[in-house]
Amino acid sequence: MTERELLKGNIAIAKASLIAGCECYFGYPITPQTEIGEYLSLEMQKRHLAYVCAESEIGAINMALGASAAGAKVMVSSSSCAVALMQETISYACADELPFVLVNVMRAGPGQGYIYPSQGDYNQATVGGGNGDYHTIVLSPSTVQECADLTYRAFYLSQKYRNPAIILADGLLGQMSESAVIKEYPYEEIDNSDWILNGASDRLSRNIHSLEPSQLKLNEHNVNLKRKYTLIENQEPMYEEYFCEDAEIIITAFGSMARYTKEVVNHYREKGIKLGLFRPITLYPFPYQQLRKLSYSAKLFVDIEMNLGQMLKDVQLSALSNVQTAFIGKPTGDWLKKEEITGVIDNLLKDKNANIR
Repeated sequence: MTERELLKGNIAIAKASLIAGCECYFGYPITPQTEIGEYLSLEMQKRHLAYVCAESEIGAINMALGASAAGAKVMVSSSSCAVALMQETISYACADELPFVLVNVMRAGPGQGYIYPSQGDYNQATVGGGNGDYHTIVLSPSTVQECADLTYRAFYLSQKYRNPAIILADGLLGQMSESAVIKEYPYEEIDNSDWILNGASDRLSRNIHSLEPSQLKLNEHNVNLKRKYTLIENQEPMYEEYFCEDAEIIITAFGSMARYTKEVVNHYREKGIKLGLFRPITLYPFPYQQLRKLSYSAKLFVDIEMNLGQMLKDVQLSALSNVQTAFIGKPTGDWLKKEEITGVIDNLLKDKNANIR
């Protein structure tokens, strides 16, 4: 077993990417994810792998597109406003069915915002800013250990489905340190030899492109992509339940915010109040069915995010019509404290019209 280490979330992602087989890294320095590129700039040279600090964020993501088309395992890392510049190429990659891993360590926005931690890129990751009908796979770690483990899974799912996968962390998790074990890569390698562009001297030529003048062929391609997304939605949802078995109130939270809400759950459980936590680990595919099952017994969902309610719509879509929803949020900066959250929940519990006690 590999030894336990004290690691920043960013370094855990970087270390795990190498064990996952990352052959090409393209990035552009931006806080709070810069350590990923810094670490890989040395380690990839030692391994004679391709490392490029690109001239721009747009340059980095387009280099990833080309390297992936040639069959390389590729990772890009950036943050928020820089990832916004990459949206066009993400759409191209989904259309071309090219796998790569994109790490977004979120900072505050909109616009350039600042380096304060935030969870404001949920919509950007799960809905996207590119054109057309497409989805990226989105994984959201909550601990430094998960930064490593979900890096492995992002590489695997990206290759398995020939689709970009996003690791959506946040500035707090990227910069915090805690113990983690960098394990061996646990997934099978995916054979991509039947589609990559690696020279056609002994086979028929291939091409990868998203431009399709034929309406019939373009419709067919989009329908095939939809079939793939439906398969992902059926097979790949990941989630964590914490004291949800008998919970009448369910907190929903993702990423770093979820780890703090466990203390809120413990607080109310000690008082005899049946409260639990549901944490989506895959933000796409969102675990709608798993959360809906909880709404058969729960009376209230309380969504808690470090934004102004981006995941809330998915929580509401999951809930049965008789289940109430409430929101506690803050757009940026210091994480919501236990007392801020319990103050709101206490008021909800006192509300006789809420019918939750």
